[in-house]
Amino acid sequence: MAGIKRALISVSDKTGVIEMAKGLEALGAEILSTGGTAKALRDAGVKVTDVAAYTGSPEILDGRVKTLHPKIHGGLLGRRSVPAHVEQMNQHHIGPIDVVVVNLYPFEATIAKPNCHFDEAIENIDIGGPSMLRSAAKNHEDVLVVVDPGDYARVLDSVTGNVVTRELRRELAMKVFQHTARYDSLIAGYLERQVQGGEQKFPKMLSLQFELAETLRYGENPHQQGAFYRELASSEPSVSGGKILHGKAMSYNNFLDANSALELAKEYDECAVAIIKHNNPCGVALGATPGDAYVKARETDPVSAFGGVIAFNRPVDLAAAKEITSTFVEVVIAPGFADDALAELKRKKDLRLLDVGALTKVKQEGYDLKKLVGGLIVQDRDLGVLTDLKSLKVPTVRTPTDEEYAACAFAWKVCKHVKSNAIIYAKPGQTVGIGAGQMSRVDSVKLAAMKAQMPVKGCVMASDAFFPFRDGLDAAAQAGITAVIQPGGSIRDAEVVKAADEYGMAMILTGMRHFRH
Repeated sequence: MAGIKRALISVSDKTGVIEMAKGLEALGAEILSTGGTAKALRDAGVKVTDVAAYTGSPEILDGRVKTLHPKIHGGLLGRRSVPAHVEQMNQHHIGPIDVVVVNLYPFEATIAKPNCHFDEAIENIDIGGPSMLRSAAKNHEDVLVVVDPGDYARVLDSVTGNVVTRELRRELAMKVFQHTARYDSLIAGYLERQVQGGEQKFPKMLSLQFELAETLRYGENPHQQGAFYRELASSEPSVSGGKILHGKAMSYNNFLDANSALELAKEYDECAVAIIKHNNPCGVALGATPGDAYVKARETDPVSAFGGVIAFNRPVDLAAAKEITSTFVEVVIAPGFADDALAELKRKKDLRLLDVGALTKVKQEGYDLKKLVGGLIVQDRDLGVLTDLKSLKVPTVRTPTDEEYAACAFAWKVCKHVKSNAIIYAKPGQTVGIGAGQMSRVDSVKLAAMKAQMPVKGCVMASDAFFPFRDGLDAAAQAGITAVIQPGGSIRDAEVVKAADEYGMAMILTGMRHFRH
C-alpha cells in the first residue's frame, strides 16, 4: 500500500492497541483519536491528534457527537481512484484516512450485568463507532478497517511489508459487517424484551449468531457436506466449547452423540457415565469411581456400547482409561483426564478425547431449535427436573420403597434423554434395559425387556409420557417390574393404575413429561 498518511483509532477494548498505534506511527501515520483511547495512547508515548482538533468541532452532547463529521466520514468514504471525489475532498480540506481501528461500546457486557438499568444500556449503544466502521468497510479498497484486536499483528505485518492484498481488505470488511450485524441484533433483541414492560419469550425477528469453528469431512452421510458452528454467547460447559486432546477430527455424528452423552451425564451430582449410540443412551450408571460407573454402564448393553460415545461427569482416571481401551470406543468426553489416564487412552490413535472443563450445576436457559424446510420451530431447553420424588402423587395402593424411589429418580433422568417413546428399566444407579424410539409405547416396554442383559425382575420402569392403555403395564409386570414412574394424564389413568394394583406395583405420577423427538 502506498504509504499510510492517517489512522483513526478509537476503541473500548484496548487490548493490543498501544502496539498497533506505535506500529502505525512508525510508518509515518498521523494518529487521530478520541477520549480514553487518546489518553491511553498519549500515556504510552504516542503522538495523538484529537478528533475535535482535527475537525475543528468540539465533542458535544456529553460525547454523543464527536466523530460524526464530514472531515471524518469524507476521509473514510472518499474514493482515491475517482477524480471528482479527490477534487471535492481537496475543496473541503478533507484528508484521507487510510486505517481505521475501532471497536464498540460494550453493550453486551453492560446488559449482562445484574440489575442493569435501561438508561445505562441505552448510553452504551455506540453510534459513531458503527458509522465509522461501516464507512471504512464500504470503502475497503482504500481504507484498511480493523475491528478485531486479533488482527492487529497481521495487519501491521502487511502494511509494514507493503503487501496488503485485496483478499485481506475484503476479509477485514466482511468481519466489520458481521460484527456490526451482531451488535445491532443484540440491541434490537434487548429493546424488544423491554416492550410492554416485560420479557418477551420469543422475538419477532430471531437473529442467531454462530461462528464457524471447523469444516467437517462430511455431514450425517458422506454425500452431505458438514460444518460445526460455535455459539458466540455461550459460557456453559459443553461439547461445543470443549478442547480435543487427541484422536481423529470429530465428525458430524460424533458431535451429535457427544452432546447427548455429556448432557445426560451432567444430570447427576453423583459420579456418572453415559454411553450413547446413534443419539440414544445404551447404558447409564452411577459409581463410586469413574471406572466403576463406566463398567456398570457398559453392562447394560455391551454390544451397543461397542463403538459408542462415552461421557463422564468426573475426570477420567487410569482405571477407567484401561477399561475404555479394552474395547472399541469412538469418543470420550470428560471434565479432565489424569496424566496417566491420558497416556493410556492415547495408545488408541484414533480415539477422540474431548476435555470440556469443569462442569457446573447451573445450565443456561436458551432456545432449542429444529430446522424445517423453510422455517424453524423453537422452544425452551428442557431443563425440567424433579427434586423430591416423595412429594409426588402415588395413586397406587402400594407406596414405593426407598430403593424403588432411588431407582425411579435415577431412571427418570435417563428417560429425559431417550428418544420417544422412551422406556427405561433400572435399578438404583444403573440402567438395565432401554426401549427407545418406538411408535407404540408397549413396543418400547417389550424392547427394553428384550435388550436387557441383566435380570429385570425387581427393577423399576420409567416412561417419558403417559401410558395410553394398560398393555404397557401388563408387559412390564410380565418382565418383573415392581414400580413405575410416569407423567400420568391419560384418559385411561384409572385403568392403568388398576393394572398396577393388580400386579402389586407402586406408581409415581410426575405431572411432567419428557418427549424427545
